[in-house]
Amino acid sequence: MQPSAKTFAIKRKRGVMRVSLNTQMLLGVSAGILVGLLFSRLGPDAALAQSGLYVSGLIGNLFIDLLKMVLVPLVFTSIAVGIANLRLHQQMHQVWISTLGFFGLSTTAAIILGLTACNLFAPGRGLSLDVFHSALHNFDAKQMTLADFIAKFFHGLFVNPFAALADGNVLAIVVFALFLGIALVKGGGRYRNILVLLQEGLEITLRMVGWIMHLAPFGIMALLTRLVATQDMGLLTGLAKFVAVVIGTTLVHSLVVLPLMLYAVTRIKPMAFFRGAREALVTAFATSSSSATLPVTLRCAEQHLHVKPEIAGFVVPLGATVNMDGTALYEAAAALFVANLAGVELNFVQQLIVFFTAMIAAIGAPGIPSAGMVTMVMVLQSVGLPAEAIAILLPIDRLLDTFRTMVNVQGDMVGSLIVQRLVRAKAPA
Repeated sequence: MQPSAKTFAIKRKRGVMRVSLNTQMLLGVSAGILVGLLFSRLGPDAALAQSGLYVSGLIGNLFIDLLKMVLVPLVFTSIAVGIANLRLHQQMHQVWISTLGFFGLSTTAAIILGLTACNLFAPGRGLSLDVFHSALHNFDAKQMTLADFIAKFFHGLFVNPFAALADGNVLAIVVFALFLGIALVKGGGRYRNILVLLQEGLEITLRMVGWIMHLAPFGIMALLTRLVATQDMGLLTGLAKFVAVVIGTTLVHSLVVLPLMLYAVTRIKPMAFFRGAREALVTAFATSSSSATLPVTLRCAEQHLHVKPEIAGFVVPLGATVNMDGTALYEAAAALFVANLAGVELNFVQQLIVFFTAMIAAIGAPGIPSAGMVTMVMVLQSVGLPAEAIAILLPIDRLLDTFRTMVNVQGDMVGSLIVQRLVRAKAPA
């Protein structure tokens, strides 16, 4: 029986009305920026701006809280199941080595890019720390030596797993899940019921992620509205050169370096990658949190970029805690910026110290209050720069954080694709 004209009309109507999630998210980005500019123009005392920012705060925080709600069970089950499904010991070894190798290489490239750009453009030269006297005077930097940082980092790796799950200590959860996954492999069929339970837990968590993503366009719009409306444009103008250098080098790493690495190994074209990764990149830009974006990153890696769950379940959660290209680039660039402000010329050896300190600092330190500020202070201290200078960076940090978080998340997805290709190439016939 032939379909009626009414049936065709219904299909056409449905086709017109249906808008993809990617398109909805891009519309949310545009609307958030426009509304934020409107509120900024009205001023903080305007009733419309106050009520709009209040509603934006509620919606934005709800979206982030929902993502954080599923974060811990998703990290735990994805890594444990991913390791358990890499049943051959040799394959586990290859995944581990390939993952750490890529993380090290991409972070190294990011730091070199940041240092090179700051040496070429010298942001901060000609300005003086005296210009920022009030900011420096009112800020008390929390200081920590490199030795203390490393000790606290390793101490935070092995903690009570129930406390880690309750506190949302992602790195400690990753470590325990790695041990559990390896134990499931070694136990073979004896622990099959536990593995099935974890697999079903992963599937049901991913289903909840799908539900949460329906709120993503509104959450992203709300978050960007608040970011744009509350940003101090006067301060951005004063630090325009540094902001431009950081954003420019971060985008070069995102649009040139990482795509070249991806294409060299996998032959995947950049546009194909960005189409599949778009949801995660937009979410990372809006939330400025690799951890909060992790559920979306895993969804994109597995469903859109077609990374095997066992590979994505290992590489992406691990990358969200230790692979921070954008953060490493920013901290290295910030050290040279502060040196220029202070009138200090860093020689090659001192810049080498900044390189290694930024690489260590970018890994992060679970359990340390204000970890981002502490690690930045550590980088400055490594070459004798004034730790109080971090006060200059705090007002612009939220804006720069959107770009570096997006690159952090992109690096995790690129890494999962590269690791999958390398493991496939090395796998025995």
